Amino acid sequence: MSSRGGQHGTVQPFSDEDASIETLSHCSSFSDATSVADEGGEASEDAAQEDFQYKLKGFIDSTVDKSAKTRQGALDGLKTAMATRILYEFISERRMTITDSIERCLKKGKGDEQRAAASLACLLCIQLGSGIESEEVFKTLKPIFKNILADGSANIQARQAVATSLGLCTLVAEDDIWDVHATMECFENLFTRSYARADGTCPSINPQTSQLHTNALLSWALLLTICTANQLKDILRKHLSKLQRLLESDDVNMRIAAGETIALLFELARDMDPFEFDDWDDLCDKLNALATDCNKHRAKTDKRKQRSVFRDVLKAVEEGDFQSETIRFGTERMTIDSWVRKRTYDAFREFVGSGMNYHLQANEFIRDVFELGPPMLVDSATMKAMKISRFERHLHNSAAFKARTKARSKFRDKRVDVGEF
Repeated sequence: MSSRGGQHGTVQPFSDEDASIETLSHCSSFSDATSVADEGGEASEDAAQEDFQYKLKGFIDSTVDKSAKTRQGALDGLKTAMATRILYEFISERRMTITDSIERCLKKGKGDEQRAAASLACLLCIQLGSGIESEEVFKTLKPIFKNILADGSANIQARQAVATSLGLCTLVAEDDIWDVHATMECFENLFTRSYARADGTCPSINPQTSQLHTNALLSWALLLTICTANQLKDILRKHLSKLQRLLESDDVNMRIAAGETIALLFELARDMDPFEFDDWDDLCDKLNALATDCNKHRAKTDKRKQRSVFRDVLKAVEEGDFQSETIRFGTERMTIDSWVRKRTYDAFREFVGSGMNYHLQANEFIRDVFELGPPMLVDSATMKAMKISRFERHLHNSAAFKARTKARSKFRDKRVDVGEF
């Protein structure tokens, strides 16, 4: 991974309508920002950039406001900006101020504010990249994260958010592999409480707590991807057989998270020699049952989602297979061709959301993680040439619709003819 974020790109301006926290949450992605700047025409790019940075400074100032609603809005505004733009230079100059604001909101805020602050911490590390700057941010926030995570009296939604943020922040910013292992043990203390008992019965856990345990398991699985070989051997010996107990959970999200984690462990284990697993047949029977689940008391959507995932998990365990997927962004494409890559991609996408394609194009750190090389520089003229006008797109869609209608009409005519004959 690169030693720092090193993002030097020009800040993409928001449109003139993005004058408040509410409208900021609807700002467009990287490619759309170019067209907005082109169509607006009134303000220069420099003026638009100054306006954008002025808004960001306002959000930073508002994170210490007396009103909880104002603080919440400011955190959300910063989250949206960091998810959809590369802001390394701006953030680097204000790193300690933003970190202090996050720390204050985590310590003194309530559920929603703490949740927003935890997510913002993660986006801050993603912007700064893997290096001394994000390490210093994380050293400040890690003890607070761990305290909230371990505090059974803390707001459950805040604990859920922290469970997810602590995992990715550790991946990005932790500088000691033994500290990674210590954080994994914090996650183990949570998700192991969802293990089915020896007699096959499941512990009584409410949905909110089950979601906390699921988030902890997914973060634990994410950190598996950076463990040393010796650590993996210990984890396989200690957890692989026990993780099967989570497959019996009443929560479909926990069952799916457990299945994907088992597939990930098998993928990592196959790279180690020798690898032996005694409960192979029993595990495959359980996975097959979930891949063909017909329980009437389960919702149809849950069963459909579960079957799809567990067909892939069963192939991973039995054959070492993975159903690859291609992600297209700008003029490039990336293949998700392993469970390790899938878990990593899903973790980043959890925070940047619809801005993921933009970060794959422009964020040096994320490109480094996925081995995409330095960002490809595409100027605004090239971007404009790549985009077709709305009118051209309308004409194309109209022509395609007419062609489909014509083809279907002919097909219907043939069916009528056959019926009459």
